[in-house]
Amino acid sequence: MEIIETSIPGVVLIEPKVFGDSRGYFFESYSKRDFDRMVRPVTFVQDNESMSSYGVVRGLHYQKGAFSQSKLVRVIEGKVLDVAVDIRKGSPTFGQHVSIVLSAENHRQLFIPRGFAHGFAVLSERAVFQYKCDNLYAPSSEGAIAWNDPSLGIDWMIPPEDVILSEKDKRHPLLKDAEGLFDYGKDYYAE
Repeated sequence: MEIIETSIPGVVLIEPKVFGDSRGYFFESYSKRDFDRMVRPVTFVQDNESMSSYGVVRGLHYQKGAFSQSKLVRVIEGKVLDVAVDIRKGSPTFGQHVSIVLSAENHRQLFIPRGFAHGFAVLSERAVFQYKCDNLYAPSSEGAIAWNDPSLGIDWMIPPEDVILSEKDKRHPLLKDAEGLFDYGKDYYAE
């Protein structure tokens, strides 16, 4: 696999080596040994999958404090715009984001460390999205930021009138009003 640094340190794009022939293709989507050596040591404990139709925006979500999560995300059907927002107070990149197109065709994966809010927008007719988490989901520790917070300047690549949100995602606060943000420099992996 090839590790590609993004504009925010710690958020990395992973391109697997894909082997294809007339039968189809094969690639190793995850190797703990290689991931720990090339990205950072992480123990994933939960895998999630969602299916969504065009225009669905999920996010921007995070888990607070001791329940914070790193995620390794990929698309196995369709295409999404995946977004990670730095929510570490005091970080030189606080409030900045990385956005990457992930698709079944490009096989790319994005690693989002603890201290970031995450979301994605479905750009294809439908998308199946998978992700690994290094901490179990804790409903009481949910945090979120409004997907359309103007201070973030995210181009979701979908006209606003086509965006489909859950009732919960319609009510998230702006970054300036969000609770449970992270402190830059604190080791949330040690908790």
